[in-house]
Order: sequence, then C-alpha cells, then structure tokens
Amino acid sequence: MTYTASTALLDALTEAGVSYIFANFGSDHPGLIEAIAEAAALGRRAPMVITCPNEMVALSAAHGYAQATGRAQAVVVHVECGTQALAGAVHNAARGRVPVFIFAGMSPFTQEGELPGSRNEFIQWIQDIADQRGIVRGYVKYDNEIRTAKNIRQIVRRAMQFAHSDPKGPVYIVGAREVMEEAVEPAPAAGSSSSLAPIALPEQWVSEIVTALARAHRPLIVTSYLGRNPAAVDELVQLCNRLGVGVLESVPSHANYPHGDMLYQGNQWNHPFQNKALAEADVVVVIDSDVPWIPTVSRPPSWAAIYHIDVDPLKQAMPLWQINAKGAFQADAATALRQLNSHLRTIDLDAEAVSARKRDFGRAHSERAATLAAQEQPADGITPEYLTACLRRRIDPNSIVLNEGITNYPVICDHMAWSKPGGFFASGGGSLGWNGGAAIGFKLAQPDRDVVALTGDGTYMFSVPSTVHWMARRYRTPFLQVIYNNRGWKAPKFSALAIHPDGYASRAADLGLSFDPPPDFAGIATAAGGAFGRAVKRVEDVEDAIAAALRAVHEERRAAVLDVHLPGL
Repeated sequence: MTYTASTALLDALTEAGVSYIFANFGSDHPGLIEAIAEAAALGRRAPMVITCPNEMVALSAAHGYAQATGRAQAVVVHVECGTQALAGAVHNAARGRVPVFIFAGMSPFTQEGELPGSRNEFIQWIQDIADQRGIVRGYVKYDNEIRTAKNIRQIVRRAMQFAHSDPKGPVYIVGAREVMEEAVEPAPAAGSSSSLAPIALPEQWVSEIVTALARAHRPLIVTSYLGRNPAAVDELVQLCNRLGVGVLESVPSHANYPHGDMLYQGNQWNHPFQNKALAEADVVVVIDSDVPWIPTVSRPPSWAAIYHIDVDPLKQAMPLWQINAKGAFQADAATALRQLNSHLRTIDLDAEAVSARKRDFGRAHSERAATLAAQEQPADGITPEYLTACLRRRIDPNSIVLNEGITNYPVICDHMAWSKPGGFFASGGGSLGWNGGAAIGFKLAQPDRDVVALTGDGTYMFSVPSTVHWMARRYRTPFLQVIYNNRGWKAPKFSALAIHPDGYASRAADLGLSFDPPPDFAGIATAAGGAFGRAVKRVEDVEDAIAAALRAVHEERRAAVLDVHLPGL
C-alpha cells in the first residue's frame, strides 16, 4: 500500500464534502483508479463513482446535484479530449453560477520510463497539447495544475473556495500521470473550504431604495435567479406584500416568487412585444438577473429610476452589457432584502397608496390568470398549454421540475405556475441538453422527490439520451421526461423570421430545420435504459399517458419518457 497523490486527491475531495465523482476515465487515470479501488478494499471513505459514458452528461449531472444542494461535486474527464467533450455543459455551469470541481488528467511528460506513469500508449503523444487548461479558461473561476503530491489538499481547498464563493462557478484542475502516481506522506486534514461571506448593501442606499419603492406609483422587482436561495424568496415576498410591489421574472432559471400571489406579474423571455408591467414601472429594482429586459423590444420608461442588486453587477464575463441604473451594488440578494425589510419596519407607510398598488397589480394578475386558464382548454391537437396543465394537475406539488422547453420555456413557466422555491429550475445557461443529466443529479441529491424533466425534441437529442437512460437504470434514479415534440428546430425559425419577416426564409418550404421522419425518442430510452416509453399523438390520450408514466416511475422504479406530438414547424 502506497499513499499517492491520487489518494490525497480523494481524501481532499472527501474533506471538501464531495459525495460523488461523475467519471469518464481514460488512460491518464491509472493512479486515481487504483486509489479508488484501494479505498474500497480497505473501507476508507471516498466519494462514490458514477460512471458516465458521456462527459456532457457527467457535468450536467453534477450541475443538477449542485443546484439541489448548493455543494460542488467532482467531474473526472480524460485529458484534452474529455475536456472538449464537456461541450456546452461547462458554459451552462459558468453562466448558471453553479459550483463544480472538474479534474482532468494530462499526457505523461516523460517517455523513457523515467518515472512511474511514463508514456506507454501511442495516444499520449497525440493528446499532448500546449495549453489544455486554456480550453476552459474562459468558463471557469479558477484553474490550476497539480505539480506535486505535497500540496494537493491546499489546491483542492482553494479551488472549492472559488467554486462556492459568489458569483459561484466551475473550477478546473489538471494533473499528469507521473504526478498522480507520486508517493507522499499523508498530510493532516485541511478541513472544508469556506466560501466568502455574503456581501450586504451599503447602508446609505438602503433608505433610498425603500423610499423610492414606497413613493412609486408602479414599483417593480425584476429577477431571474434570486430563487436559488429560498431565504431570498421569503424576504422578497415580505417586501412586496408590505409595500405593494409587483414582481416580473425575466428568463427565470429558478422559482423566484409564488405565481399565485396577486403581485406576480408573469415572466418574459423572447416575447416580441413590450411587457406591460415593465412599460408602466416608475421604479425598478433588478435583483439577480443577467437579462432583465431586451431593450430593442421591451424596456422600462427612460425616466424610470432603476436600482441594480446582483452578485455580479458588472457581468464581468459578458463583453456587452448595460442598464441605466441609478445605483448598482454587488450584494447577496437575501442579505440585501433582509436589510430593506429591516428598514421598512422603522418607517410609516401610506397605507392607502399600498392598497392602491395592490389593487392595480391584483387586477393585472387576475386578467393574466384568466387568459392562461383559457389557453389550457383542450383543442383539436395537443397544445403545449394543455399538456403543461395536465402535468401540473398530475404531479406531486413537491416535485422538482426542470424546464428546457426552449420555444416552450414561457409556456412551461406560465402553466406550471410554480409557487415554492427549490422546485423549478432551468440550467441558467444557453447550451442545450442539460435536462437529462441534471435529472440524474437532482434525483441523487433528493431521492425522495419526483423529478420531472420537460424538454424540446431537439434538446432531447442534445442531452445524449442513450447515456442518460443507461445511467438512470444503473444508479436507480428514475424520473419522468416529457418531450414537447414539434418535430424540428423551432427556435432558429423564429430567429430567422424575426430578422427577415418577408424574406426568402418566410416563403421557403424547407429551411433545413425539421426532423423528418421523426426519431423514435421513447424507443431510444427504452433500448438504452429499459425506460417506460410512449408516443402520444391524440388529446384524449394525454392524461392516461401521464398516469401510466408516473406509475412506472413510482411502482416500477424506472424512468419514463413521453414523446408528445405538438403542432409541427
């Protein structure tokens, strides 16, 4: 038995609270594989290995686990090839501010047998590149190379501190075979890494923001991911109900505010029209939002007073970004809202003005609710509104719903009408295929809750369903996946027609965007993972199909896929 750098890495990850290694092993990992086998043989604590035949699914699973728990898990990939195969998942983790620890091996740096782990396979020359870390440097908060076994605990601790400090995100560490085989004396436990303390609003601005909201005729909160911390949602509900402030979600990746509350004014995505609540706002507080509005289409009035509170108000990774805020503050949402609520308790409010604002927002809320209810009625074909309403009525209110519906993002938000924080998620990024792996990560993190993944048909293929459903069976993480199948890429069509409404594309019979003939999506999941699978093409079959799929998840403990055919492109 030899204590190696690989053993030290396992110990450091365990100390950092890592429960799972989502692994796609390669020829660069013999030391790590040996250390894992040794730990199992000797009964030493180590994270559980989850075998992931595809790297993007591995990172998406870690992404989902972190969204459910707030804690980074480990993803292990193979040199530069496996790093590139992380694909868009590393973008999603970066843009979604999700903590993940990524480790990749490197090609050995000796070739004559000078050290244990020296090159002995032809690919180790082919896979040696000048700057492996540079592949992901634009997406990670921290990258480093393990050069000696002696300071691995320090490197892991520092990496985890970066990952868990706002704005959170992925970190990337590499180590060559010779280093990971190096023998070392066991070092004392370093303890878990502590993230930086939440940042508060400057006290002098607390009074100004509260006063501005209290005096406004139509004050509005705009948010996208405030709900990643349920405590922030509780504080926001208190603030809005005390003052009579409306809430608008913009591209929401979390459940940020109860949809049933009369102050909730809906959500906006790529809607090609001015949002009414935003147009009428005279004071706007943007809290935790990357895209609070799209200025060429919808924006607040030029004279509105705007305040911006965010963990990353500069949006440092975005070359072009601006809102004309009167004040912008780097602050934790829950902390800032707690400060505002505390100040509120020290002042007298105009009760009549608060009541008037609540009546106005309540009237708009009721009108919106009536419109949505009308959209949910059955039609000749299956509409996304009807499908989502059927799902809402059937699933457990304690379920976790994952939204990767793309052109149906807003429909799913509107008609799921989620009210409890911690139950509704999108990736937070813009690379498609997150939902399948994320469903496995969520189910591992919270096995007693149902996980329902709602996906477009193109996104379903991006998610690598053969890997996803093999893993779901192997690791007993059954979930319901519903495909909103319009048999093609609808989003690029919308984008083209938005810019060229009367161009050639508007008159073309084939834009190269359709999936014809359509794949057997349910059959893929059945073949790969023994999943329950059913194609649903008639309105009268929707309710029974959902019930049967949920029985498969609950009673048979296997994943279920419903391929629901909507009107096509």
